[in-house]
Amino acid sequence: MIAELVSSALGLALYLNTLSADFCYDDSRAIKTNQDLLPETPWTHIFYNDFWGTLLTHSGSHKSYRPLCTLSFRLNHAVGGLDPWSYHLVNVLLHAAVTGLFTSFSKILLGDGYWTFMAGLMFASHPIHTEAVAGIVGRADVGASLFFLLSLLCYIKHCSTRGYSARTWGWFLGTGLCAGCSMLWKEQGVTVLAVSAVYDVFVFHRLKMKQILPAIYKGKNLSLFLSISLLTLWGTSLLGARLYWMGNKPPSFSNSDNPAADSDSLLARTLTFFYLPAKNLWLLLCPDTLSFDWSMDAVPLLKTICDWRNLHTVAFYIGLLLLAYYSLKSPSLERECDGKFVTNGRQNANGHSCHSDVEYRNSEIKPGFASKVENGIKSNVSQRTQLPSTENIVVLSLSLLIIPFVPATNLFFYVGFVIAERVLYIPSMGFCLLITVGARALYVKIQKRFLKSLIFYATATLIVFYGLKTAMRNGDWQNEEMLYRSGIKVNPAKAWGNLGNVLKSQSKISEAESAYRNALYYRSNMADMLYNLGLLLQESSRFAEALHYYKLAIGSRPTLASAYLNTGIILMNQGKTEEARRTFLKCSEIPDENLKDPHAHKSSVTSCLYNLGKLYHEQGRYEEALNVYKEAIQKMPRQFPPQSLYNMMGEAYMRLSKLPEAERWYMESLKSKTDHIPAHLTYGKLLALTVSSYLPYPLDHCFLCTD
Repeated sequence: MIAELVSSALGLALYLNTLSADFCYDDSRAIKTNQDLLPETPWTHIFYNDFWGTLLTHSGSHKSYRPLCTLSFRLNHAVGGLDPWSYHLVNVLLHAAVTGLFTSFSKILLGDGYWTFMAGLMFASHPIHTEAVAGIVGRADVGASLFFLLSLLCYIKHCSTRGYSARTWGWFLGTGLCAGCSMLWKEQGVTVLAVSAVYDVFVFHRLKMKQILPAIYKGKNLSLFLSISLLTLWGTSLLGARLYWMGNKPPSFSNSDNPAADSDSLLARTLTFFYLPAKNLWLLLCPDTLSFDWSMDAVPLLKTICDWRNLHTVAFYIGLLLLAYYSLKSPSLERECDGKFVTNGRQNANGHSCHSDVEYRNSEIKPGFASKVENGIKSNVSQRTQLPSTENIVVLSLSLLIIPFVPATNLFFYVGFVIAERVLYIPSMGFCLLITVGARALYVKIQKRFLKSLIFYATATLIVFYGLKTAMRNGDWQNEEMLYRSGIKVNPAKAWGNLGNVLKSQSKISEAESAYRNALYYRSNMADMLYNLGLLLQESSRFAEALHYYKLAIGSRPTLASAYLNTGIILMNQGKTEEARRTFLKCSEIPDENLKDPHAHKSSVTSCLYNLGKLYHEQGRYEEALNVYKEAIQKMPRQFPPQSLYNMMGEAYMRLSKLPEAERWYMESLKSKTDHIPAHLTYGKLLALTVSSYLPYPLDHCFLCTD
C-alpha cells in the first residue's frame, strides 16, 4: 500500500500549481459557453448532446459522446459556478486516484518492490499528462483511465476466482460496468475489454500464440473461451450502441484539423499516418517539446519516400516487431525471482517472489494454479507466489500501449487531430511498464554491482527530470497567454491567432494586430483569423480594411455567418443599404449543416435578420420588418439575448398602430432583461399614447429609465 500512497502523493503534489490556473483553450467551449452546464437546461440533455453541447445527431457534431465527463462539469458548475479552482481540483484528485490504481496494477505484475515504485512514480510524473490534468477538458481522459483500470482490476479478480461461480461472475459484471463507464467518459475507454482479453490469454493462462488455436479447437480452457466470448459480445454491444446513438454517421472535420486525411495523395496519407505513431512514441520517450495544439502544419505531411522522417517510421515498426517477437516466442526454462534468475530450482541470487518463464504444454490450467516444468517434472504450483514472466509483462504492456491508441491512428476512421497529447494518457501506462520491465531486465543481466546501482540512479534521475518538466509545463497552463506563447514554436499559425484574441481582450490592440498578421503569415487562408483581424480593424474604425478582411474570410469559408453580419453592418452604416440588404439576406440563407459550432452560427444568423429588420424599419417598411423579426425569433438559439429583438418587434407593431401586440413584445423584452433601457423608453412612449384601465403600469413608467 505504501507504493500506491507515495505515487498518488507525487501525482497530487506535482499538479498543485495548477489549482491557481484559469480556463484555457478548449475549456471555454466545453465549460464557459456550454449550455448543458446551466441549471435551466434539463440535465438529460447531456445524454443527447456531444461534449461541446451540440446535438449528437447534428451533421456538424464532433460526435464526441462523453456524458459522464460533462455531468462532472455540471456538478462543478452547480457547486462553484465558473470558478476554475474547483474544476482543477477535481482533475488533480482524479490523477492521484488513477496513479494509485496504476501502481496497484503494477504490483500485480512486478511484485512489491522498487520496480513497482518506479512504474508508479514514472506515471505520476510523466510530462505527457500535463494537457490531460492541467487542461480541464482533459478530465475526459483521466476519468476514462480511472474506470479503465477499475475494469481491468475487476477482470484480474474474475480470472483469479474462476471456479467460484458467484464471486467470479460478480467481478465480471464489475468489469463490464466499469468498461461502459470508461467509454462514457471517453470513447477509447472501451478498449479495456481487449486489454483484459490479452491479460487472460497471455498473462493469466500464459499461452503462446501457437497454443491459442489448438486450445480452442480441442475444447479446452472453456472458462477462458467463455470469458473472451463475453468480453467480445459486450464490447460489440457497446460499440453498436455508441454508433447508433450518434446517428450511424462519422464526424466531419476541417482540413486544418487533420491535413493528411484531406490530402489527395495516397502516398502522403499513407506515409504520414504510418509516421504519426512513431512521433507519438517519441513524445512519450522525450517529452521535451509539448504543445496545446498539433493541428494544421505542426507535423508537415510526408510527401515522398525520400523524407528522412521515414527512417523514424521504419525504426519504430522494427522495434515494435522485435518486442512482439521477444514477448511471444517460446521462453527459456528459467524463472525470475524479483529480478534474479532461477534455473532448475536453484536461485542465482537472493530474491523473494518468483515468476515462471517456462513453456506450458498442458493448456488446461486450473484457476489459481500454473503448470511448471522443473527438472523435467511437470507440476501445478500456486500462482499466489508467482509473478508473470518478463515476456508476459511485455505482451500486456504492448497491449496497453497500442490498443487504446488504435482509435487515434486513422486506421478505421479519420480523427479530428494530428496529435493530441491527452490521448496518450492511457497508452502511457503501457509505456511506463515497458520502461520499468526493460530496466529490470537490464538489472538482471548485469553482474557488476556498480552497473546495477547505475540503473537505479538512472531511473530515479529520469523520474526527477520528468517531475521537473511536468511542474514547468504546468506553468504554461496557468493562463491562455502563457499557453499560446509556449506553442508558437510547434504551431505558429494557431498559437499566434489565439494569442491575438488574448491580447485584444487585454486592450493591447497593436500587439493583437501584429499577432493576427503573424498567424496569417504562416497560414493565409485561416477564415477565423481573417475574421478576427477584420473585427479588430472595424472596432478601430478602419472600415475599408475591415471589409477587405471580411471578404477574404468569406472567400475562405463561405459559411462564416459572423463575417456576413459585420460586413452588412459596415455597409448599412456607410449608407449602402441595398448592398447591406443583400448581404444580410445571403447570411440568413446559410444552413447550419456540417458546422463545428451551430449555436454560434445560429446566433450570427439571428443577428443578421435583426439588422435586416432594422434596415426595413428605418425605411418605413414595417410589415417586411415584422416578417423578418418573426423569422429571427424562429431561428434564434437558446443562448441568444432576445431583448433587443423583442423590443424592435414592439416598435414595428406600434408603428402599425397595433398597440396590444406592441405592448406584449415590450413586456417580453423587459421579462428577458428587466434593465433593458430601450424597452423602457419605447414602452413608456406606448403608455403615453394609451389610456386603458388594464395597463399594469402608470403613465409615468416612461420615466423609469431616467431615474
